[in-house]
Amino acid sequence: MKQRPLILVTNDDGITAPGIRNLIEVMNKLGDVVVVAPESAMSGKGHAITINSTLYIDKVKIDDGPQQEYKSNGTPVDCVKLAVDQILHRKPDLLVSGINHGSNSSINIIYSGTMSAAVEGGIEGIPSIGFSLTHYNWDADFTAAKHYVEIIAKKVLEADQLPQPFILNVNIPYLPLEQIKGIRITRQANAKWVESFDKRINPHGREYYWLTGEFVNFDNGEDTDEYALENGYVSVLPVQFDMTAYHLMDQLKKFEF
Repeated sequence: MKQRPLILVTNDDGITAPGIRNLIEVMNKLGDVVVVAPESAMSGKGHAITINSTLYIDKVKIDDGPQQEYKSNGTPVDCVKLAVDQILHRKPDLLVSGINHGSNSSINIIYSGTMSAAVEGGIEGIPSIGFSLTHYNWDADFTAAKHYVEIIAKKVLEADQLPQPFILNVNIPYLPLEQIKGIRITRQANAKWVESFDKRINPHGREYYWLTGEFVNFDNGEDTDEYALENGYVSVLPVQFDMTAYHLMDQLKKFEF
């Protein structure tokens, strides 16, 4: 018999978050699942790793599913590193991260622990997908998201000779299944957070700051992740971790250093 795929599942909202519980349910249909995820919320941690304190892993049983599960006090990237080095006995066939509570489109990919876990999987040579739903509430309906998660993950598992690294950033609009128009392959929109810090005073008289901001899309293109989501499509965006600004190389060669 053909060996079932080995699937590593992680997230940044914590191992008990509804998003990851729904993701695990879908992945159990597709392969043998090992979950290694943070014990608490790690949103916005980006690609942070733990180097100045100790890391722990505890085996846990959260529901009646067949998956093996481990929680860690580390970041999402720590969880991937620990899984590869300490828990898994072979390279997984797929890494999935999410389902994140909230969009990770456009510039949000830089800050996202969900996507950083997927990028770390790509660094390890594992086909990796980060899934996000454009709704922040804990009690969001994941019905439509699960439908597209299964379609996309299954296609990746069935593909032959994927180029490496293979990393996808998948964002799913928060709509009823019948209102989602399909899937679009997109590029990252030119958008950013215009941020400010709200200055406040705590009960002890000490000043503190609370980050606020507004998300602004400067991109009018119809091939972007933001356009797809705004128009009812699932956005599938290929990602790489080579951050070389190739368009500047010829100009820099003209500098007289």
